[in-house]
Amino acid sequence: MSDTASTATSAFTDTDRVENIRRLGEVAKLMADAGLIVVTAFISPFRADRQMAREIVAPHPFIEVFVDTPLDEYIRRDPKGLYARAKVGAIPNFTGLDSPYEAPEDPELRLYTIGASVDALIEALRTRGHNLWINSPRMKAVRESQSPRPGRCGLTGSLAGVVELHMTVARFWSSRR
Repeated sequence: MSDTASTATSAFTDTDRVENIRRLGEVAKLMADAGLIVVTAFISPFRADRQMAREIVAPHPFIEVFVDTPLDEYIRRDPKGLYARAKVGAIPNFTGLDSPYEAPEDPELRLYTIGASVDALIEALRTRGHNLWINSPRMKAVRESQSPRPGRCGLTGSLAGVVELHMTVARFWSSRR
């Protein structure tokens, strides 16, 4: 799920950003309630909003993944020229320029993109993210409450939750450049 699909008419004001994250959290919760594993990729610039999203999706696991890239590198990789437009005032309230970004203080997973290949980042997300997911308190409780049958996994239909990626998909894939 990306913020562009669900919020095409949203602006960049702080109020709009808060509402955007709230709506995305509510949609993610509905999907997790339906038994889906939900992976979101959007910019959520404020710590309080990320905490709000975490609380909305509870009791499902919420794994915060911070794709840690310096602002200068985002500007260099920008495939759509959005930072250039924002610098000349064509896009007001742009995160990292004239609107603040509060980096996560303690994300469950931090991916440093400088000097890392896309393949290495995907592998880190796959292995470390999976371990975080399986070892989350919610998944431990699910394992303890279900008795596995011979030849079957005890986690039938219970692997719902939310993974939040602090990035946009375009920025992540543009790291290939």
